[in-house]
This record gives sequence, C-alpha cells and structure tokens, in this order.
Amino acid sequence: MPTQGLLCRDCLTLAAIAAERCAACGSPRLLRHPERDALAIAHVDCDAFFAAVEKRDDPSLADKPVIIGGGKRGVVSTACYVARTYGVRSAMPMFKALQACPHAVVIKPNIDKYRIAGRAVREMMFELTPLVEPVSIDEAFLDLSGTERLHHGSPAMTLAKFAKRVEDELGITVSVGLSYNKFLAKIASDFEKPRGFAIIGRQEAAAFLADKPVSIIPGIGASAQNRLAKAGITTMAHLRDVPLKVLFEALGRDAQRLSRMALGQDDRSVKVDRETKSISAETTFDTDLRSFEDLEPTLWRLSEKVSRRLKAAELAGRSITLKLKDTEFRLLTRTRSGLPPTQLAQRLFEPARQMLKTACDGTAYRLIGIGAADLCDATEADKGDLADQSVVKQAHMESAIDRIREKFGVDALQKGLALRKPQR
Repeated sequence: MPTQGLLCRDCLTLAAIAAERCAACGSPRLLRHPERDALAIAHVDCDAFFAAVEKRDDPSLADKPVIIGGGKRGVVSTACYVARTYGVRSAMPMFKALQACPHAVVIKPNIDKYRIAGRAVREMMFELTPLVEPVSIDEAFLDLSGTERLHHGSPAMTLAKFAKRVEDELGITVSVGLSYNKFLAKIASDFEKPRGFAIIGRQEAAAFLADKPVSIIPGIGASAQNRLAKAGITTMAHLRDVPLKVLFEALGRDAQRLSRMALGQDDRSVKVDRETKSISAETTFDTDLRSFEDLEPTLWRLSEKVSRRLKAAELAGRSITLKLKDTEFRLLTRTRSGLPPTQLAQRLFEPARQMLKTACDGTAYRLIGIGAADLCDATEADKGDLADQSVVKQAHMESAIDRIREKFGVDALQKGLALRKPQR
C-alpha cells in the first residue's frame, strides 16, 4: 500500500504535497516513508520515563539535569536527556554520574508513582489493539494488524494519535518504532529519541542493518561478541555473509537465529500473555553493612515494599529469594521454595530473615534485596488452616495497616524494627 501524503505528527494532518513543514501547523515533524501504511508491528518506549514523570510533577525541573537513583554508592536508574548531554547514562555508578554532572538534581526512585503512570500508558495501548506485549514498566510491543477499519486509519496514523494523546493527557512522551517484525521495530524506536517515530521497511532492512554492530541483536552479550570478533564478525553484514558452519562453531544452536536476524528476519509474534515471573525490591547502602542487626531493618522495609507490589498486582509468591552483593560486587543469592503462597510482608520476611542470618558471617555488603517468585493468583494466598490460624490474623492486621497507609501515607504507621538505625 503506497503512502498517502505526509503525516504531521503534531496536528495529524495528511498533506498530499511533499514539504519540509506541515502546511496546517508549521511543524517539521512529518512522517514520510514509502511503506508507512503497510506496516503494523510497533515497539513503543517511554522517553527517560522515570525522569519524565518527575519533571511532569515538578515543572521547576523542566530544563534541569535530573538523575533518578539512590545515594552516592548506587547506580543511575534513569537520566533525563539534559543529563545525558553531560555523559550520564543508565546503570552508571552514581559517583561517576555526579562527577560528570555535579549540578544534577538527584531524585530517589518512586516506583509506585511510576507504576501508576506506566499502567495509564498501557491502558491507552489496549485501546489500540488487544495484541500488546509488555516488555517492562515503560515499553511494549503492539501488533496493529487489521485495525484500520476500527481506527479509521493505518497503524502509523493510529500510533501517531496515540503518541500525541500520551503527551497531551499524561504529560510524558514516547518514541515509536514501526516495522514488519519485533526485532526491527525495537531498533526503530531507539532511532530518533526522544519523541521519535522511525520506520524500517522491508525494502531497506538489509541495507539499513549492514553496518550496524552485532550487539544490536537482543541476547548478544560480551562473551558472544568476543567469540564472533575472533571469527572476524563484528557487523551485521559480516554476520549475514558468513557461512552458517562458521557461526555454529562460534555460537552453537543460536547461530541460525542470528543469521536470520542479520537478514532482517524475525518470526516471533507479539505475545499477549507475558506473565510476571517475580516481584522484587532492593537497595544499595551508602556505607557497607556486615552485621545481621544492621541489615535486618532494611530487609523488613524491602519485604513491606514487595508485599505492596504483590497486592497491587493481585499476585502471591511461593518462593522467596534473598539477594546480597559484597564490596567486590560479588552476588550472593539464596532461595526458599515450596512455601505456602503469600503476599504478606511478615511471611515474606521470615524465610528471608533466616537466610540473612546464615549469610551474615562477617562479610560486608553494599546491597540487599528480596524477591517473590513462583507467582500465583492472590486468591490462593494466606488462607491458613486448622493447624495455623496465625496467618489469618496477620492478613487482617496487614489489611488494617494498608488502609491506614492508603489514607495517611506509607510512613504513617511503622514497625519498630523498620526504625532501627545501623550501629556504626
């Protein structure tokens, strides 16, 4: 299907004559591509999401470099685009980020607030198509095949309206990638950030990919890149042209998938039922902690946080994982499985507390986390039985606490353990 005019992404006007700016509103954001109206697989990604939500809620931050992260020893969760001009990037240690941009405004993550914004964006996605595959809190794949009659326009037009609506109603922005498969749609969504809308069509895919590094393929880590480099394969063109036998020697059974992606081929469908596998929370300390007495209060606070997230998602966990990271960044994980399903903070905390006690052998830790996995529906959780009625009492007690906190805030009612300070 040929493109019918130029689509203005600001006023959504279709212009029949090629131009540099929209004749109706003067915007230069004109969407033009020969395959624009023939493509239906999209990847939508919110722009610097956590930082965007904070800037939306505090207009005084609009032109300032904003970093979402915790403490000088933590890492950058999100950096706004102003901060990125100073070289700040996600996952960068905070001390390096502040060296690069010492005047940045640092804000601790407010995951509950971000989840509310993320759900609002997701609800708008489901108004476009039932085929929505969430990837994370702020991104998803969509398949808009067959929606032209419903929305009275091509998928590209529908997505342009969606992006404008998110910006107008939610006060944040998204970038859209449109193509004929998920692999290329994801690449396209990163192409013109922020407020981007990029298209990769069938006719151009091979040429577009040719000079891109092999790292552009999802799932290609550093070790795989090193093995490919030793075989002289560093770009997608190399990957496309090398004999499959050479790829098998370097990568084994993953060789065929990579070879197909180098040709722009990806037969993965947009999966609607993308189940949450775990719900967790963690924190990095400003100062290393080594004693059980110092670590226990943080573990309790994180247990409460995971409990709130389970309740919000209407899920329960049947296994608990404790996560610890020492001063050499070595990761220690311990898991208790086969537990009765729960979403109660106390029930999450108890097995994690036992595992923590064992792990406290004098090692200094910089990070602690707790996660609930083997998830099930909340209706199966915390019922108790004749042998153990305490779980029912705990459920009633936590429900009362939740109601108080919902009315007066999370800090309105705290367990004494949560207030205990580390001994220096």
